[in-house]
Amino acid sequence: MGKIHAAITGIGAFLPDYRLTNEEISTMVDTSDEWIMQRIGIKERRIYKERGKATSDMGVEAVKQLLEKTKTAPEEIDLVICATITPDRPFPATANIICRKAGLHNAWSYDISAACSGFVFALTTGASFIETGKYKKVIIIGADMMSAITDYTDRTTCPLFGDGAAAVLLEPTTEEIGVMDHINYTDGKGRHYLHMKAGGSKRPASVETVENREHFVHQDGQTVFKYAVSRMADVAVEIMDKNNITPENLAWLVPHQANMRIIDAVARRMKINREQVMINIEKYGNTTAATIPLCLFDYEKQLKKGDNIILAAFGAGFTWGSVYLKWAYNS
Repeated sequence: MGKIHAAITGIGAFLPDYRLTNEEISTMVDTSDEWIMQRIGIKERRIYKERGKATSDMGVEAVKQLLEKTKTAPEEIDLVICATITPDRPFPATANIICRKAGLHNAWSYDISAACSGFVFALTTGASFIETGKYKKVIIIGADMMSAITDYTDRTTCPLFGDGAAAVLLEPTTEEIGVMDHINYTDGKGRHYLHMKAGGSKRPASVETVENREHFVHQDGQTVFKYAVSRMADVAVEIMDKNNITPENLAWLVPHQANMRIIDAVARRMKINREQVMINIEKYGNTTAATIPLCLFDYEKQLKKGDNIILAAFGAGFTWGSVYLKWAYNS
């Protein structure tokens, strides 16, 4: 029997209906469509405005679609890992809530908090469970309701983020397809440059923290941009070199969708063409842990079995990583 690999065998997604355009944002803060498109590359982003809904509700819809597409019964799922930094509550885990709402009663579940690298970290973790031979069906979810922690009076951050969720099913295979390799890194010095100032044990919620608007995303944009370009590009090239992937035999780069200038810089460093890069930032903005699986969802019909694919991400913490994936099916 050959080595067991974890193959993605299906994708489901959910995007809210409401589109927050650059024109609408320009009525909230001093900005413009031209400035946002030139600096970031985002035209609009989806916002989950339904009253009483949360990240778990988006995750449930993505999971339900995934189960339907793959003809998988809820009770067949062994494990669910949800990558998110916008959980419904600090506890219990949003993955637990998703399992209950989606009827995944035989699965155990937990969350991973790695910001924009969350899906890459969760995918490599889930793949490890499959590779042991212990589990047969694992769902990995990337879901974030970034509108809940975005300050719409801050012109430097409010154009960046959107809401969305996507989920993939991992199953074992002995073919040479699936998750072939990964390289992940963290560096805690990034905590100073991209974070939420309050709401945790270091600075619990108080009247002062609310009045000071400390429960929203805060970032040092220039520092984050510099680290994102270098770290995401370096780890993507590192995994290419390690696995003898060349620009000619790489089918797709799937980069985290944070900023079009970062995406272009990573592609240049990898010496690949724009046509080899999955891009949907213009439509959805930065959905944090959901960006990479949403790209796979949007491009699914263009993927072919055996395609060499590299996922690359960079997020708060700092966190960054890359996955070498051989696609497992023809759509």
